[in-house]
Amino acid sequence: MRLTYLLTFAAIPKISSASPTVDPHTMVVHESVATIPAAFAHVGTVSLDEEITLRIALAQSDIVGLQEKTYAVSDPTNALYGQHLTTEEVAEFVKPPPATFSAVSRWLAAHGLTPTSVSPLNDVLQITLPVGEANALLAADFRALTHVASGTRSVRTLSYAVPAPLQAHIRFVHPTVAFVPPLRVPGVASINVNHTRRFTPVERHASDAIPASCAFDTNPLCLQAVFGIPSAKANHSASNVLGVAGYIDRFLNNTRPDLAGSTFSVQTIDGGENDQDELCAPISVPDLDIQYTVGVASGVPVRFISVGDDSQDGVSGFIDIVNSILTMPAAQRPTVLTTSYGFNEQDLPVSLAVAVCNAYMQLGAVGISAIFASGDGGVGGVQPTTCTTFVPSAPGGCPFITSVGGTTNVPPHAASLFSSGGYQAADVAAYLASIGTLYEDLYNQSGRGFPDVSAASHNIEIVTLVDGTSCASPIFASMIALVNDRLLAAGKPPAGRAAFTDVTSGHNPGCNTE
Repeated sequence: MRLTYLLTFAAIPKISSASPTVDPHTMVVHESVATIPAAFAHVGTVSLDEEITLRIALAQSDIVGLQEKTYAVSDPTNALYGQHLTTEEVAEFVKPPPATFSAVSRWLAAHGLTPTSVSPLNDVLQITLPVGEANALLAADFRALTHVASGTRSVRTLSYAVPAPLQAHIRFVHPTVAFVPPLRVPGVASINVNHTRRFTPVERHASDAIPASCAFDTNPLCLQAVFGIPSAKANHSASNVLGVAGYIDRFLNNTRPDLAGSTFSVQTIDGGENDQDELCAPISVPDLDIQYTVGVASGVPVRFISVGDDSQDGVSGFIDIVNSILTMPAAQRPTVLTTSYGFNEQDLPVSLAVAVCNAYMQLGAVGISAIFASGDGGVGGVQPTTCTTFVPSAPGGCPFITSVGGTTNVPPHAASLFSSGGYQAADVAAYLASIGTLYEDLYNQSGRGFPDVSAASHNIEIVTLVDGTSCASPIFASMIALVNDRLLAAGKPPAGRAAFTDVTSGHNPGCNTE
């Protein structure tokens, strides 16, 4: 997994935070930041006639109630376990109260603006207007910025305000004070360039013995032997029909000859493309994800969701993909969603990070397991030696997703060099008590411990051998998909509890820790 990079630049001009065109007595600052992050540079003023699209996230009816319901249906010890909500039931918790929708709509109408709803539950409104009018509407001072590493241009402000009576009705307005680096196409933690595979077929063992070759590289047959994954094809759902050109068939011919010819479907949102050159690139995360979901989740239909650059949710489509799934008929939704991309948590304002987490809570409420790679930098994020505090990945800290770390070697499992072994949430308090005051100034002790689980992530065989929790996430998600197949075939709800093997050795240095 590759998280977005932070670079340091000096002498960044300050943006003023107020506009003289708005009476400050009618407005109160809703969100603000002190300065531009170091990864961005100020490139001057922006034309007041340039149009900007803003999303207004409205207060939700009962998000705490939805949280309680989600925990209940996800807890095997709860009487409501497995009784997932319908989209209509989720909507009752998430949709804005009538007073909220009415108050915000009247405010916008007074400025000659007619919003459109861009979420299936009508809790996010969108408007497009000239920058000059946006400055007046929000008491803001929008300026042009560039993300130095990528050259991506954006228009942001250091603060914005809303009428005092509307503060309780508006969660946040975006894009305003969110300086989120662009989500880069990630690679993997390391590439063993001197160990390019020639695809020697792996012998299938009739017994539970682990093939000797698994000590040097990992493929679907090794995973079956190590984790006890069945090779029998899933049979609860019909096959998908989209063919994929390139070496996915060649990979399966050697590692899962019983699945050769398997295909997957592609769905596009936010202007995403069905780009087979990218999907079948020799070394790419999309290719890795497809190879190991098709190769491990034997016979489970796989759908690749391609998210484009046209998202306006502020997090590269992380919220848009949830909204897209929630609008699908229940029978067509995935039961598991694996993601090998992410951000540094510190790159997201609190309001946007909470919005992302609550979006994935909605998936959990309707019975969809969201699986995320925990990141390859451990406690140091992408700054393993220079960080002064721990740098968690996002949305890894969200309690409504399953965060997957990485392990090396065949049993006994060892924690990966690039991401710690997982532990369950119930053990966090005992773990913190056991380490006492160690590193207490480097992390939030009231936060969430992650990763939750770990899977193989070292010397994963594609065209070459690669490492990374981007390998572990699709592998673990494939296991859950197979579990779901058996549950659904038995007439039970998806996402039951599974058994795990403890990580017994290893360490995860970062931020000069041991």
